[in-house]
Amino acid sequence: MNLTSDRRPVIVVDRLQKRFGAVEALKGVSLTVTQGEIFGLLGSNGAGKTTLIKTLIGALRATAGTVSVLELDPIRQAHALRPSIGYMPQAPALYEDLSPRENLRFFGIPHGPPDLEPRLDEVLSFIDLRSRETDPVYGFSGGMKQRVSLACALVHRPQVLLLDEPTAGVDPRLRETFWQHFRALASAGATLLVSTHQMDEVLHCDRVAVMRDGVILVCETPKNLLRLGRTTIHVTRAGRVESTMVENYADQLPVLLQQHNLDAAVTRIELEADSLETIVLRLVKMEDRHAR
Repeated sequence: MNLTSDRRPVIVVDRLQKRFGAVEALKGVSLTVTQGEIFGLLGSNGAGKTTLIKTLIGALRATAGTVSVLELDPIRQAHALRPSIGYMPQAPALYEDLSPRENLRFFGIPHGPPDLEPRLDEVLSFIDLRSRETDPVYGFSGGMKQRVSLACALVHRPQVLLLDEPTAGVDPRLRETFWQHFRALASAGATLLVSTHQMDEVLHCDRVAVMRDGVILVCETPKNLLRLGRTTIHVTRAGRVESTMVENYADQLPVLLQQHNLDAAVTRIELEADSLETIVLRLVKMEDRHAR
């Protein structure tokens, strides 16, 4: 399915610039996120991910360019937009002397859902914290606090979720649980924009934008991003290994096999594909060369 053509745009960013004094944090960023999509922002610290997300929630005003979420301006139409978006900051913003249920109630009341108390039960079950729902948050592990923070972003059933490094500092098992939650939310119709610096996490996304110094280097599906890599084909023939690096092994492997004419002396063929990290680092180096 082509998400960008089959579903309505939910987040639209057009030539967005944001400056902090002499520092240009965003340099003409453009992207579109469609309904039900999990859209990843991949980049190291300082790439511009948090600045972009804060602009989308209306916490920062753009220097130039335009931003819309659900066809609303996050600054001028903040009151109308607020009930429809959920935001999870990079560091949990919780009241640690309160319990998970009390935190959820506190963050849920301003949105005024009529079924708030049943919704608290639902969200606490979703993050698997019913057994600890009355305990003060200050005694929780980092991963448990992250779960409560996610629940606070979900309590009012937002149509759009903006999650800034939601899995930072959590163990691999909990990371997998979070991504299962994210996929369930997207399947139910929510739109998610998730920032991360973890290479493997982009494989969970429908599309990903690779950011560097306030610029989007590439915006692709994970599958197409991996296609930007190279593959080394190692052919063992008569005890000798011959290696060939190709851009598209699906096209080049048949050619290579024809060259060997199914030779009985060929005893082994191995494919060594570039990792996602290698591909991204190559893109970054190319951008660095162009910037000089």
